[in-house]
Amino acid sequence: MAQDSFIDYYEVLQISPNARAETVQRVYRLLAQMYHPDNKDTGDQEQFALVLEAYKVLSDPERRAAYDVEHGLARGVRWRIIDQAGAVQGFEAERRKRTAILSLLYSKRIVDPDRPALNIIELENLLGVAREHLELSLWYLRESGRITRTDNGRFALTIKGMETLEEIGDSPTPVTRMLTAGDGHGGNGSAA
Repeated sequence: MAQDSFIDYYEVLQISPNARAETVQRVYRLLAQMYHPDNKDTGDQEQFALVLEAYKVLSDPERRAAYDVEHGLARGVRWRIIDQAGAVQGFEAERRKRTAILSLLYSKRIVDPDRPALNIIELENLLGVAREHLELSLWYLRESGRITRTDNGRFALTIKGMETLEEIGDSPTPVTRMLTAGDGHGGNGSAA
């Protein structure tokens, strides 16, 4: 999905990126009824098709997680993996950073299989964590064979990394559960 042709499906459905699945479904039904071509007053075939596509993506947890990676890149939004500004150290914080990195790379591979890697700047921006606080997690994931560094210096998920996500029971959905912090103040809404 190219950035210049990016469509904000949250905007299409007029919902927050933190909206729960029930909200996505409820709003879709209202908008679909409004824009359905059979509606003589407000029918709009083009808008109806856009609402339907947005619903298909945002109602599927795996597709939504993959879309959220692109949404974050396109909007400059970052996901916070640390609940408190000072909590960037310790075993739990490192585990969460590693899981988040794997989840982001998994989602990137789904949404853009021809270019399934992210660079350090993209990881910093998406995770809201400074480079120096990502170094240990990236080193661990590289050395353990869960991620690899591509020829152009980007990070990509390996088969072992994908298996690790499956073993710990994480799909890319942790990405959608992370708190958004678009303004840098750390909003407290949780995603669906």
